[in-house]
Amino acid sequence: MQLNDPLIKILRLTEAQKKALKKLHLTSVSDVLYHFPARYVSSTGDGVIQTTAPGDMASVVGVISKTKARKAWKSRIPMTEATLKDASGSLHLLWLHQPYISKMFPEGSAVVVTGKIKEKDGKRSMINPEITRVKTGGFGGPTSRNLEVGPPNRNNLFNTTPNSDIPLLPVYPESRGVTSRWFFYTIQKILADDVVNTAHDPIPKDILKKYNLPALGTALVWMHAPKNETDARAARKRFAFQEIFFIQLKKQQERHFTDSLPTWDIRPSQESINEFLAKFPFTPTSAQSKALTDIFNDFAGTRAMSRLLEGDVGSGKTFVAAATSFAVVTTRPPKMVSTGPALPKKSDLQKQAGRVEGKQDFGNLQVALMAPTEILATQHFESFIELYRGLPINVALITSSGCKKFPSKVNPNSWTDISRAQLLKWVANGEIPILIGTHALIQKTVEFKHLAYVIIDEQHRFGTKQRMTLARKDEKIPHLLSMTATPIPRTLALTIYGDLDLTLLDVMPPGRKPIVTKIATPRERKAVYEHIRTEVQSGRQAYIICPRIDAPDENDEMALQAKSVEEETKHLSRDVFPEFRIASLHGKMLSSKKESVMADFVSGAINILVATSVVEVGVNVPNATIIIIEGAERFGLSQLHQIRGRVLRSTHQAHCYLFTESKSQSTLDRLKVLAEAANGFELAEHDLALRGAGGLVGHKQWGVSDVGMEALQNIKMVEAARNEAKALVSRDPELSGFPLLQSALTERGEVHFE
Repeated sequence: MQLNDPLIKILRLTEAQKKALKKLHLTSVSDVLYHFPARYVSSTGDGVIQTTAPGDMASVVGVISKTKARKAWKSRIPMTEATLKDASGSLHLLWLHQPYISKMFPEGSAVVVTGKIKEKDGKRSMINPEITRVKTGGFGGPTSRNLEVGPPNRNNLFNTTPNSDIPLLPVYPESRGVTSRWFFYTIQKILADDVVNTAHDPIPKDILKKYNLPALGTALVWMHAPKNETDARAARKRFAFQEIFFIQLKKQQERHFTDSLPTWDIRPSQESINEFLAKFPFTPTSAQSKALTDIFNDFAGTRAMSRLLEGDVGSGKTFVAAATSFAVVTTRPPKMVSTGPALPKKSDLQKQAGRVEGKQDFGNLQVALMAPTEILATQHFESFIELYRGLPINVALITSSGCKKFPSKVNPNSWTDISRAQLLKWVANGEIPILIGTHALIQKTVEFKHLAYVIIDEQHRFGTKQRMTLARKDEKIPHLLSMTATPIPRTLALTIYGDLDLTLLDVMPPGRKPIVTKIATPRERKAVYEHIRTEVQSGRQAYIICPRIDAPDENDEMALQAKSVEEETKHLSRDVFPEFRIASLHGKMLSSKKESVMADFVSGAINILVATSVVEVGVNVPNATIIIIEGAERFGLSQLHQIRGRVLRSTHQAHCYLFTESKSQSTLDRLKVLAEAANGFELAEHDLALRGAGGLVGHKQWGVSDVGMEALQNIKMVEAARNEAKALVSRDPELSGFPLLQSALTERGEVHFE
């Protein structure tokens, strides 16, 4: 047997198993070996029955007692009943149409059963659980004798001090057609063939030795056949380190490649910057001032800026983007010669903007700001209009719905619609220095004259390739500022943004009051509605967020409990707030309809907006001061924080009510964290500690596996992987001296320089 052998050649697979393995992307022996257990259970039956909650999928080890085969009283269906006991209590087991179970597993059998825990009248049960015999007092799987392992107690970052020598049984992620039991026996067969000793370890030996990490062969055995908790923990830590190390290598290679490219030397006039800042009736916060300093220093450096601006909802990221954009578009490209008559005596703002007797010199540097949705792009466009009003600088918007330009010739304080062809012409000749849009920005038809600065908002997948697409092929690479309001733990930020420098906006503008967040019970609904009525009657507006767009399938029991936007809009309009104007907003609506609804809500024509989480990012209505989130348990903490932030847009006191149908204590504890956390950064760290890295909302979008996410609980591990990757890439950017590592990265598809 070889690692690259296809599974269909070494195993007899049913059609259902073939489909399941294809769905899990498992085609070879190596693939199955990297299908790691989701968890382990003790084969000594220490007792977990009473620690599980009804509805949980659980694996329980114990001893069978009181087993018997019988037929149901009315239907006469043959079945087996048994009782499983462990140190914590007993569990009733029932198998329908399987009377033979009683003979296969007689009383006294030590087994592990896997299934969903049910509870009725205080008694717990499983129906048709998967059952496997185990050896009492230990697990007789393959050993790791004669396999290489790093030396003990050397720079050990990972706290693998043994608690006890408890034999463990692996429980694997399943799919319809292949069970955890199937994976267990298949992988034991592979391990018994000693195929793991043919695996070539991509991580250099000096790194394994430095951090006391087990070698690849050892780690694979310990992952699937651990003799104790220490083995299992050491194996998972090794693969967690490997995952983060590979990601960091890719990020550091991208950064090295970017740093090698020519960029724009931007040195704005400090006097004009000060004059721009003086336009506003507020002083930048200390965090905003530091962000501006960081960015201006990067502009004047020898490498293209690659920076992440992470700021909580309402922390002023747009202001930083606008101020730095002003610095760029008022800076002349190198060796540009002004045309036209000499400038009359004017302010530095007008001089730097390049106005000449009502005409514009089209040689200024340009800025592109890209947002993920039309709503957010339009919001940025409107924000820039407010911040640039009175300045002789053109700002334009391009989306699939159309194009707009500010200022309008007819009304200098407003925008006007323009044709796409005209917009593209003005962008290409430099007449429009600031272009805001969605992914329409990176289409081939959009060409800039001197694109020097790219701002990306909430675009977690925007990388080097897209950045190069925005720049002209014969031009310099633009500076990059990536902005996010998503609360991200430091370990995750260091991992997924490993190629970016980090700046935090951790100070809120003065006058902002913390949102009053309350977990509301169904009995409090009437009082909450009265609060909304009071707020709206006083001139304010409200959001009501629902998990679904339309009514669910009647056969979907779980979905039936979730409120839908369409049904809730009808109910509120008819039965609760007939005196108010209520509208709905969701992702299935046409863009023109969504824009129309948002425009009416912004203007105050709509009192209450019922929406999905489409309002999660960017929607800015300062007059909205109260928000209800229905089915709050269906959203992650970070997403709830984003949604809640829609009413943190003014100095008025804001309120957020979280309604949940769940009575689970863990759900209530999680929502309590949201209610008590001071800011998004604190919330993200709470979320990580409370639920583990795998509980972070949307973690699949980062391209990090479940095992890799475990590393995010250990800042020392992440920093170690980052430092080692930096050191390797600085010495050998192509990794040509590390062919195994180079090959592993290529197989992962992680390195892209084109």
